[in-house]
Amino acid sequence: SAIVGVLVALSIIALVLSLVRVEDVTLPPTVKYGMVFDAGSSHTSLFVYEWDSDKENDTGVVSQTLSCDVQGPGISSYANNPPEAGNSLRECLGRALQVVPAEKQRDVPAYLGATAGMRLLREQNSSAAEQVLAAVAKTMQEFPVAFRGARILTGEEEGAYGWITINYLLDSFTKYSPKAHAWRRPEAANIFGALDLGGASTQITFMPEGSVLSQNEASEFTLYGHSYNIYTHSYLCYGQNEMLQRLAKELIVVRGEEHLHGAAPCQQSSLGQRHAGSLELVCLYGRGNEIKQSENYTVTLEGSGSASGCLAALRKLFNFSACGHSQDCTFDGVYQPPLRGQFIAFSAFYYNFKFLNLTEGQPLAVVREAIEGLCTRSWEDVRPSGYPKENPKRLPKYCANANYILTLLLDAYKFNETSWNNIFFQMKAGSADAGWTLGYMLNLTNRIPAEAPARLKGHRPSLWAAAVTFIILTLVLGLAALLL
Repeated sequence: SAIVGVLVALSIIALVLSLVRVEDVTLPPTVKYGMVFDAGSSHTSLFVYEWDSDKENDTGVVSQTLSCDVQGPGISSYANNPPEAGNSLRECLGRALQVVPAEKQRDVPAYLGATAGMRLLREQNSSAAEQVLAAVAKTMQEFPVAFRGARILTGEEEGAYGWITINYLLDSFTKYSPKAHAWRRPEAANIFGALDLGGASTQITFMPEGSVLSQNEASEFTLYGHSYNIYTHSYLCYGQNEMLQRLAKELIVVRGEEHLHGAAPCQQSSLGQRHAGSLELVCLYGRGNEIKQSENYTVTLEGSGSASGCLAALRKLFNFSACGHSQDCTFDGVYQPPLRGQFIAFSAFYYNFKFLNLTEGQPLAVVREAIEGLCTRSWEDVRPSGYPKENPKRLPKYCANANYILTLLLDAYKFNETSWNNIFFQMKAGSADAGWTLGYMLNLTNRIPAEAPARLKGHRPSLWAAAVTFIILTLVLGLAALLL
C-alpha cells in the first residue's frame, strides 16, 4: 500500500505540472555603452553614454554617464610630438572604464572625432595631421574597448550633430509618457536651432521654412521614426581664438622684422596699457577665406577700450560685400535661408555671456550697454561677483569676444531686435552637455541593431508557487505513508 501511495503522489505531481500554463517571460533589456572623444581646437573631452538595447523606433534613448576633460591643449597642438596626443587621452580612458562594467567593456564602441583645430592642421600639414590621428588611435586600441576609428569631422557634421543633441535634450524628438509607459513624439514638437562657437570655427544649424536650396548646406536625418531636413553651415577660421589672431593682425600699425605694434580698441586701457603675446597667423583673410602656412610674431597692443572702435575693427574680418544685395546670404558669399524658430547658443557663446552676468531674455539694448561697459570700465568694476580674480590670459579677450558675438549674430547670421529674443544661451539641458558628441552617438545607434527582448519559457509565478507547495505536501504525505 505504501508503494501505491507513492505512485499516486507522483501521478498527481505530473498532473499538476501539466496543468500549470507555460508562457513567455520577457527579461529586462540589457544596457549598452558608447564613448566619444570630442577633440576640439583648444581642448579634448570624453563623454560616455548608455542606452537600453531595445531601441525606440531604431534610435537609442541615450543618457550621459560620464564627462571627462583631458588635461592639456587640443590634439592639433601636438603636431610636433604626435605620441603625446595619444598619451593625453589615457587618464580619461581609465576613468571611463571605471563606469562601464568589466564584462561589457570589449563591446563598447569608442570613437574620436576631431573638429576645426585638426581641420586647420590638415590644411597646413596633412602628414602631421595623419600622425596625430594615428597616435590617438594607437592609444585607444590599447584599451579593452571596441575602437571604431579616429577621424576629422566636417564642419557640417559638427553643426548637424550639435543640432541633434540640443533637440534631443529638450525633448523635441521624443518624450516619455508616464501614462502610456512609452516614448512618444510630442504632437507640437518645438524644433530648436543650434549656434556653436568654438576656438577655430562656428556653426549655425536650423530647420528652414521650406527645403534647403543649396545641397552643400543640406543634411537629412531619420530619428525616432521621423525624417528631418536641416540647413547647416560651418565657418572655418571664424572661431573665437582664430578671430582674435586675425583681429590682432588688422590692428597692427607698426611692423618690425619679428615684432608688431598696434592699438587695441577691444581691450580695456586699465589693463596696464600694453599686452604682449605671440601671434600665430594661420587663417589669413584675403580673397574668401585663405588658409596658409602659419607665421609667428611677437605683438604688443595698447588698449584703448572703445566698443565702437572694436565693432568697426571686427567687421573688417567679414567679407559682407561678397553677398551683394542677396537676402539669402551671410558673408563670404555663403547661402543661408531666412532664420526660423528659437535657437540655443552654446560653447563659447554661452561662456562669454555668462561672464557678462546677463539674465536670460535681456533685450538687445541691455546687452549692448553691458558690452560697452565691459570695454570701457576697469576690470574690477565689470568683473562679475564671485568670478576668479586671477585670470590674466582671459582678461584681455572678453571685450573682443562679446563684440564679435554681436557682429556674428546680428550682421552675419541676420538676427535683429525682435529675433534676438529667440536666442537662449545655455551649456546644459538636464544632466547632459550641449555639443556634437551626443548627437553623433544618437545617429550611430541607428546603425547598431536593436536586440529583440530576450524571452524564456517560464511558469506564471502564482501558479508555480501553488504547484511547488502542493508537490512538497504530496511528497511529505507519501513519505509518511511509506514509513507507516
